[in-house]
Parts: sequence; structure tokens; C-alpha cells
Amino acid sequence: MQKNGPLALAFHTLFILFILAPLAVVVAVSFTDKGFISMPTDGLSLRWFRAILDAGEITSAFWFSVRLGLVAACCAVVLAVPAALALARYRFPGREALMAFFMSPLMIPQVVLGAAFLRFFNIAGLSGSFFWLMLTHVVVIVPYAMRLVLSAATGMNREIDNAGLSLGASRWTVFRRITLPMLMAGIAGGWMLSFIQSFDELTMTIFVATPGTMTLPVAMYNHIAHTIDPLVASVSTVLIAGTLVLMLLLDRVVGLEKVLIGRG
Repeated sequence: MQKNGPLALAFHTLFILFILAPLAVVVAVSFTDKGFISMPTDGLSLRWFRAILDAGEITSAFWFSVRLGLVAACCAVVLAVPAALALARYRFPGREALMAFFMSPLMIPQVVLGAAFLRFFNIAGLSGSFFWLMLTHVVVIVPYAMRLVLSAATGMNREIDNAGLSLGASRWTVFRRITLPMLMAGIAGGWMLSFIQSFDELTMTIFVATPGTMTLPVAMYNHIAHTIDPLVASVSTVLIAGTLVLMLLLDRVVGLEKVLIGRG
């Protein structure tokens, strides 16, 4: 394998620094001791991390986003698994159209989706419900789950399933004991990406969220619109740390390389 030269290594280093620089700035600002966004600062302080506990709107929105992301990601995976198996294993008329249908939320601007959902909910009188907000998130995140589950399902040897059937196992047993474990890396990766996308969704959610269904990104957006204190920076730092912990846990349980590739 040919090694990268000094120029390529320098380019990669600069590129990584360029990607990480905004995160580093956010983390640095979150430790300021001032009452406004300031960098550099005169001293380090944890006052804005303690302020998170006193911000009732932020904490309640965080737990609401966690609950919403968990439910939406699980629903997206439940929909993605049978759809991915059907698309990967069978050739039928309209297969490409069905694939485009599942992936279509990625091609539609989320501002358009948000305006459409807002109009639909107002006409149907369905706004203000956790269930309907969850369905809008499922529509947006299903393509993320589909991509990784479909990647894991493509190339699976169906003879393994047939061997289980020939030995007397039921189709449900074959699915539970053979197919599902082989898809687990794609399912775990799809669930993780779906949860992160749901948790971080702002553009579409801001159209359909109500005071009773306030997600964390919407609450942070509203906070920024009314004040310039570093509270949002400290919340972002906590989220960055939480994402790193989630990635490490996923690496321990499934294997991060398998999850990113989407194959077992």
C-alpha cells in the first residue's frame, strides 16, 4: 500500500483542523466566566454548565427530544428492515420507484416539508400532539435507516436462510435467529443515524412544534433569538461529549467499523 506523501498529510491535517475548529470554538466559549459570548476569556468557569440545570425550558426540551428521537428512530428501523429486505432480495415492477419513494425526503427541502406539514396539521386539526410530531420525524429519518439496512441486506447469502428452513425452522425463527443477527450492524448504524438526525432536526420541526412539543434545537434557537449568553455553547458542549460517549458505546457493543459500513 502506497503511503501518503508530506503534501497529502499536510492537506489532510489542515482539512481535519478546518472541520474541528468550529467545535473547538464552541467548547472554548462554553467555559467563559463572562455573561456574554467571549473568546478569549479572562478565566475559566463552569457557571454556564451549572446554568443548564436552572434552565427549565432547556432541560425539559432535552428530555422531550431524547424521547422523541428514541421512538422515531425505533419506528424508522421497524419500517426500514422489511422494506430493505424486499428491495434487496426481490426484483419486481416499480422497485426503483419504491426506492425513490423511501429516499424522497432527502431530495425535498426541509423548509418545504415543514410548511407542508404545518398546512396539513392546521387543516386536519392535528397540531400539538407528540404522536404527529413523531410521525413527521419518522418521514424525515427513514431514508437514513434505509440506507444502512439496505447496505447490510445487499449481498446477504439467502442460502443460509434456506438452510434453516430445510432443517425445519419456521420463517419467523429463521428471521429472528439468522437474518436479524446478520443485519444487526446495519440496523444499529441506521438507528444511530436516525436518532441523531431526529434529535438534531430543526428546520422542519420549527414549523410544527408547539409550546407543548418543544424540542431541544427549537428551544436553543428561541434562546439565541432573545439573548447572547453562552448557555447554548455549554449545551452544545454537553451534546458533543454525549455523542462521543454514544459512539464509544456503539463501538463496544457492535463495532464502529461495522456500523459505519453497514455490514455484518
